[in-house]
Amino acid sequence: MNLIAALIAVLILTLSALGIAFSATLSFLLTAILPYAAFTVFIGGFIYRIVKWAKAPVPFRITTTCGQQTSLPWIKNNPLESPSNVWSVMGRMALELFLFRSLFRNTDVAIVGQRPVYGSAKWLWFFGLLFHWSLLIIVLRHLRFFIEPITPWIKSLSTIDGFFEIGVPTLYLSDVAIVAGLTFLFLRRMTVPRLRYISLVTDYFALLLLLGIVTTGLLMRHFFPADLLHVKNLALGWVTFAPAAPKGVGTVFYIHLSFVFTLLVWFPSSKLMHMGGIFLSPTRNLANDNRMKRHLNPWNAPVKVHTYEEYEEEFRDKMKLAGLPVEKE
Repeated sequence: MNLIAALIAVLILTLSALGIAFSATLSFLLTAILPYAAFTVFIGGFIYRIVKWAKAPVPFRITTTCGQQTSLPWIKNNPLESPSNVWSVMGRMALELFLFRSLFRNTDVAIVGQRPVYGSAKWLWFFGLLFHWSLLIIVLRHLRFFIEPITPWIKSLSTIDGFFEIGVPTLYLSDVAIVAGLTFLFLRRMTVPRLRYISLVTDYFALLLLLGIVTTGLLMRHFFPADLLHVKNLALGWVTFAPAAPKGVGTVFYIHLSFVFTLLVWFPSSKLMHMGGIFLSPTRNLANDNRMKRHLNPWNAPVKVHTYEEYEEEFRDKMKLAGLPVEKE
């Protein structure tokens, strides 16, 4: 039922985009007003979530470790598994951000007989890495629509991405990779019983929305080409605050834009915010220096204490009658 609800939501977005494509007023609204509204919601929501997380106190160092902590000089420590300074934390975070280090160490477990047997599970890491890196490359390639002249590094990136020169126009490697990555993530969520049991509507919606953006982008490039000159003029109009409704872009372009703007608006309130939240994860961004420094709990509110001297002063007579020792007679 969650999958069906997500499919219905994406279908409604598609039908709405088709209606917009055939209305001059709604087309102007989609291409001239909604881009600024969606971008404002995205930036504002993103900053709000980051600030909210950053203001949350972290009373203890809860770094996830599985290596030797820094201790005595003659005991070799593991700086990445148990970081003790800023440089070790930065190295660990870099591996997490660019290579998905923790996901690479994911294991699969199966019950054989009456005991658990653990094995390697690298497929999720591989396709997850494939999806995220290809998405980053695609976003960087799209910068050519927003700047003029196009910087050399964007041209070089596009050249490398289309190195094999398959088809006309060239089929980019990142396009193939992102379709493979999203397809694996979607099928995994559908076919693994335990994962399907805990999946929400928003989990399916995120994958379907991303698949919709990628699919419509590929359709425009290879089957229903949009006039790239008009598309670039529209994008430059957004940057210069002089947008105008494009002509000759086709209905697929409007569906593509509707999906993109929906993603931008929904992004700050979704699980996709792990893009920013990874930097604020206390299990990864803190040094494991509990034995080296004293960390005070910021949640400790001031309380009125009752010292032993005050306790004995109050109950000294009763303590004597009970035969309890006292410090003062």
